[in-house]
Amino acid sequence: MLSVDLFGPIDATLAAYRPTLAVVETGCVERVGQGVAQVSGLPGVASMELVRFPNGILGLAFNLDPEEVGVVLLTDSYGLKAGDPVERTGRVVDTPVGPELLGRVINALGDPLDEAGPLTVAERRPLECPAPPIMHRAPVSVPLATGLKVIDAAIPVGRGQRELILGDRQTGKTALAVDAILNQAGQNVICVYCAIGQRGAAVARVIDDLRRRGALRYTFLVVAAGEDPPGLQVLTPYAATTMAEGFLVRGEDVLIVYDDLTRHAQAYRELSLLLRRPPGREAYPGDIFYLHSRLLERATHLRPEYGGGSLTALPIVETEAQNLSAYIPTNLISITDGQVVLSPNLARKGILPAVDVGQSVSRVGGKTQLPAYRAIAAELRLAYSQFEELETFARFGTRLDEATRQTIERGRRVREVLKQPQYQPMPVAEQIAVLLAVTEGVFDPVPLEGMAAAESAVRKQAVAHCPDLCRRLTEGATLEEADRHTLLATARAAVAHLATSARLQTLPG
Repeated sequence: MLSVDLFGPIDATLAAYRPTLAVVETGCVERVGQGVAQVSGLPGVASMELVRFPNGILGLAFNLDPEEVGVVLLTDSYGLKAGDPVERTGRVVDTPVGPELLGRVINALGDPLDEAGPLTVAERRPLECPAPPIMHRAPVSVPLATGLKVIDAAIPVGRGQRELILGDRQTGKTALAVDAILNQAGQNVICVYCAIGQRGAAVARVIDDLRRRGALRYTFLVVAAGEDPPGLQVLTPYAATTMAEGFLVRGEDVLIVYDDLTRHAQAYRELSLLLRRPPGREAYPGDIFYLHSRLLERATHLRPEYGGGSLTALPIVETEAQNLSAYIPTNLISITDGQVVLSPNLARKGILPAVDVGQSVSRVGGKTQLPAYRAIAAELRLAYSQFEELETFARFGTRLDEATRQTIERGRRVREVLKQPQYQPMPVAEQIAVLLAVTEGVFDPVPLEGMAAAESAVRKQAVAHCPDLCRRLTEGATLEEADRHTLLATARAAVAHLATSARLQTLPG
């Protein structure tokens, strides 16, 4: 008897069918505030996990309380209201990394803010990563040239260092950082400019300056404007650091500018108060120190077996009435490896960059300087500090002896030499030639109004007549006694030629 199993193929098909069920944990919005939301019904949500609201609104699980979750909103929350559903994404907040970022302007989530099209990257990294262990770090010993005479000679910065820039409003903090970025052209250093809470016009000006001077080839910008939600402003420096670490782990050198951490602290305070966290000293929450320390601890110089890259941080802080002992400035002074203090008094006098050499310091110091700088830096700082003290007494009209008068006159010429126009970083060898000339008194006969021309003449003569010496000094050679004589002879010849030309121009006919 022939029997036919009519259900065999159907049973086989059913057996092969394995439905996949996606389990999504969903909660409910209880309250919505300015930039924050309180959510219930998400018992399994993780800290720093992204959650999704209707209309594509994104949030970040920030406060994990037993009954409710405090969510920081990262995008425009227009239309969000109590009762709306919210679902977990199962994804801790991350950001894109890779060479595709160069030349772009993006936000902390990796969304493009320029008109260069979508951003396509192959890798993403968590927004917050632990700082490299101590045993993975190498000493900071390689200089990071800023192109600014007053910084490179008196307050040197090394690759892997954290050097704080602080000063009142309109003292040139951003200008100093932008000049440091411009000077990295051809130095194999990737630059990151992180704008936090800045006005759109100020950020646009920085972007335009970098684009017109060709710096976007090795630079990208991570921006959170002042009108963005405070949660996005808080995340932005961490995102910029993660993007920079994408180059660091590949063995590259990176310079990152945080402009500025005062607004970052204010955004974090706003966020904390909205989430009903208790305030502390000066109304800042108690973990404000941890906010910046875990950020800046990620700046480092790695040992060769761990890639050998470096991440140099230039955080910017705004002071009020030159009060360096305020809460946020003192926090950051204790975290960083030195500070560059900008003085509004110098800025008002037209002494730019307005660096107060007396209050500025680099705790890494001469270990990061080229040997030629070390040969002249100590004498330069001493001459300038003596001049600043004596100039105060000279204002009272006191009769001065010849040695004191000569010290003051030389100090005035040192101050003129340390002036430098914006967007004009100076090569190493030219800096050394000029600084050596001023400390050795070559410029003493030159009137103050003729210092700019004399400095330019010395620079041109050094490059034209001592090319081999300039190359060796740039490569790290020691400034030998014969080299000093050569540079000083060149400088004296340049100044003498300039004086002769000036006399000929004043002759009648």
